[in-house]
Amino acid sequence: MLCSRFELTGELSDIMEAIAVQKRAVGLTPQGDADLPAILNNLGGSLTRRFERTGELSDIADAIEVQQKSVKLTPQGHDPDLRGRLNDLGGSLTHRFRRTGELSDLVDAITVQRKAVELTPQGHAHLPAMLNNLGNSLTRRFERTDRLSDIAEAIVVKEKAVELSPQGHANLPLALSNLGQSLIHRFQRTGQLSDIANAIEVQQKAVELTPQAHPDLRGRLNDLGSALTHRFERTGELSDVVDAIVVLQKAVELTPQGDANLPIVLSSLGSSLARRYERTDELSDITDAIKVQQKAVELTPQGHPNLPGRLNNLGASFTCRFEKMGELSDIADAIVVRQKAVDLTPEGDAILPLVLSSLGNSLTQRFEQTGELSDITDAMTVQRRAVELTPHGHPDLPGRLNSLGVSFTRRFERLGELSDITEAIVLQQKSVELTPQGHASLPGRLNNLGGSFHYRFRSSGEIRDLEETISRYKTGSTSSVSSPRAKLDAAQRWAHILIQYDPQSPELIPAFDTALGLVAMVAGLEQTVRGRYTRLGDTSGLALGAAAAACALDRPDKALEWLEQGRCLVWNQLNNLRTPLDDLRIQDEILAQEIANVAKELETAGSSRVQSHVDMSLSEKIPLEDEARAHLDLAKKWDALLGKARAIPGFGSFLMPRPCSDIMSHLPESGPIIVINVDRRRCDALALLAGMDEPLHIPLPIFSIDKARKYRTIFDTQLRARKLRAREDLSAHRVLRGLWEEVVKPILDALGFSEPPRVWWCPTGPLSFLPLHAAGIYGGENAESVFDYVVSSYTPTVTGITDRVKNPHSIESHASGLFLTSQPNTTSAPPIPGTTKEVQSIFQRAEESGVRASKLEGNEMSVAACLERMKEFSSIHLACHGSQNAAEPLQSRFLFHQGDLELGTILKSNLKNADLAFLSACQTSTGQEALSDEAVHLAAGMLAAGYRRVIGTMWSIGDAPAQEVATAFYEYLFTHRDEASGSAFDGSPSAVALHRATQQLRLSLNDSEHSLLTWIPFVHFGL
Repeated sequence: MLCSRFELTGELSDIMEAIAVQKRAVGLTPQGDADLPAILNNLGGSLTRRFERTGELSDIADAIEVQQKSVKLTPQGHDPDLRGRLNDLGGSLTHRFRRTGELSDLVDAITVQRKAVELTPQGHAHLPAMLNNLGNSLTRRFERTDRLSDIAEAIVVKEKAVELSPQGHANLPLALSNLGQSLIHRFQRTGQLSDIANAIEVQQKAVELTPQAHPDLRGRLNDLGSALTHRFERTGELSDVVDAIVVLQKAVELTPQGDANLPIVLSSLGSSLARRYERTDELSDITDAIKVQQKAVELTPQGHPNLPGRLNNLGASFTCRFEKMGELSDIADAIVVRQKAVDLTPEGDAILPLVLSSLGNSLTQRFEQTGELSDITDAMTVQRRAVELTPHGHPDLPGRLNSLGVSFTRRFERLGELSDITEAIVLQQKSVELTPQGHASLPGRLNNLGGSFHYRFRSSGEIRDLEETISRYKTGSTSSVSSPRAKLDAAQRWAHILIQYDPQSPELIPAFDTALGLVAMVAGLEQTVRGRYTRLGDTSGLALGAAAAACALDRPDKALEWLEQGRCLVWNQLNNLRTPLDDLRIQDEILAQEIANVAKELETAGSSRVQSHVDMSLSEKIPLEDEARAHLDLAKKWDALLGKARAIPGFGSFLMPRPCSDIMSHLPESGPIIVINVDRRRCDALALLAGMDEPLHIPLPIFSIDKARKYRTIFDTQLRARKLRAREDLSAHRVLRGLWEEVVKPILDALGFSEPPRVWWCPTGPLSFLPLHAAGIYGGENAESVFDYVVSSYTPTVTGITDRVKNPHSIESHASGLFLTSQPNTTSAPPIPGTTKEVQSIFQRAEESGVRASKLEGNEMSVAACLERMKEFSSIHLACHGSQNAAEPLQSRFLFHQGDLELGTILKSNLKNADLAFLSACQTSTGQEALSDEAVHLAAGMLAAGYRRVIGTMWSIGDAPAQEVATAFYEYLFTHRDEASGSAFDGSPSAVALHRATQQLRLSLNDSEHSLLTWIPFVHFGL
């Protein structure tokens, strides 16, 4: 009774009381009593159950002793009793083997369990359980000896156990779970995908059939999570590892402290978190992985056979974090724990090749960092041994060959011995040959092989090696594997090798097409906005390099396409989620509505889904993982819906990267958009003029990325020390003159303007931080500047303008007007003395001009009130503090007394009448250097929110100049409005208005360094 209750509740006091009662019964039963064998067997069962819970070795030793005595005392011919006692003894022997690793226990267990099965008649209710137990022991022996015959037999007897277990029987979930475990083991040995698919299927069923309160649920969740992780490692399907983490977190949550199984589920969870980190680069995952794996190791008793595996997994996580952070202490820790794993693994154990190869990998990585030759020598020694111990046909053999090949390559880099790189190529070729198509590791192994061929080419000059290099990178980038990061690495290498050795190769076009297409997958919609920006940091400059290559090939059309596809990716994703669906609704209204619904959910998930962090408890993280899985499902549904839309005639390119002809089909008539590409190899301008089929290509041979960076440094220096006397070569004058002579004037000369037009500047790279709108020579007889020739605006992308030209919107009459707000002081920022006066002056002029206007100041303003006014008025003037968050751009904000208005909140507000936003705050158009082509600033965010034109500032502005420019800006708009417009407010002349207002300020000052830095920061974005 007590034992049954313990099995249902897991309450330790029940089994302890049961053991006490049974020991007393044994003591009271005389030798030779017919009941003694049964009483002994029952006591053995209870001791085994307590061992399963506590891991106390004395319990399992005592259990085996009394069960052996029970079997010995059971008379031959008493088959019903004998088979049960043999089965129980076999189970206890297997438990002790799992704790001590003593192979003789397992051999004895299999012997007695086979006999128990033989004694059990067909159709007997206990036969499924006995088959299951025999199968488990055979599986354990396979784990130790790697004999395929054992795992094959284990699967056969477990399949029979499942087949013989009636539906609804309590043993069926156990039989299914155990079958799944054996299928996983065979998958790990043979790599057959059908085995892991079947394992997941039966384990999911086992979980579904296990009651929520059942103590075995946590173990079955652990097995399911491990199976999903294994499949992710094979296929790279992100949903598998996300699902694994969800079920493993639940398994950990259900496992009580002190339970002997807690280290198992902790280690499994850590491995899954580490695998996801390798895919997503989310630092909290690898931090959490290390934390739970350290705890798993701490809770594992010394001498436990699973300790080496857990140490090895912990070492893998330390190694992952080292790769990300570069901290030598992490790789040192990885080597320590992996060396201990090797030391604790007995000869002949099937795990020995794994821990040897893993130790070698960590030693190689430390060598890459320190150059210590002993590390690479030791690495190759243990990796060779791992390869020798791995049987032919084992699915881990390709990985171990690849690792040894990498070590040979690293030693070649250091010593230059041609034999090393030749050996590396031999090993890596064999690794690639043995890796199944569709394996998630294939692109990475092709990359390594391609790299080795490249090293040998550079040493020997053999063209064949260069051809092999290109071939391997191309194959890796175009494989069918769902591993975008590895494929992107291959594509980038493919393109860069071609640029280096054959810059006129026609293969550059498919290489960069492939690479840029993969960027969108690496930073996919299943991630939060922050996660996408994190992934994009590694691809900075890819689109610029592609455009430079296209210009060298005289393909300005491809240059434009690639720049539009590869820059401002996150804003473009947001734009796609908000794309008008009117044409699609005509064809399929239901599909269009589904797309609209999923788009809205994806936008919300991307901007507001909470990310886990290291300070959260496990219970707090469980619902976050559920949200992450739902987010991934949304992204998959989005892709499926786009596939349906593209199957409709005429919608084949729906929301796909635009061809040049499409990009240029709605250019503004009032002037060109000028894209300036800045790359380390060359700089070019692409002028887009209405009526032309492709961009006008204007090379900029005397400008360079180094000059752009130098000019950026000079400007930053002057802004930090405005009152210092500037040296001529380190002055703002020098920068503006350089921009004029090397960039702007060559472009204007090529265009040959006869009268001042509008110009939209679309700079890239470090040029994004420099004031093209102010380029010129100031002072002296030869003074001239861009102000003399054009009215300048900026745009983050070409489509940011053409989409607005293509989709003009009429502002509803009730919404046309101007809303002004000032926040001269907040709790988190210093006062802005002139803002109240600025707003009051503009508001007064608006009323005098008959313009519908409203203002809120200081404590009158709240976030809700501001949002209401933004919906109510087409234009807004925000005179307040701004806070830019480059890591999480949607959390960039405007600071009010009554709270902060985040950009993400504005984006969700559906401002369909938005027209003009004047951001009279500091640094509202300042980006971040690491993400220069992602436009992570407030001005770009307001464009994304729907405003057609935005006034921003490139750096901090003075109170008086800010007020002067704002006042003059609105004065121009008020005096040039159509008198027939009634109380409407028209922001369309805003670029000219800012041009005039800035010019007015400029002319009131001299041409000193300080004066230049006073008027230059005001910039116009949009139409």
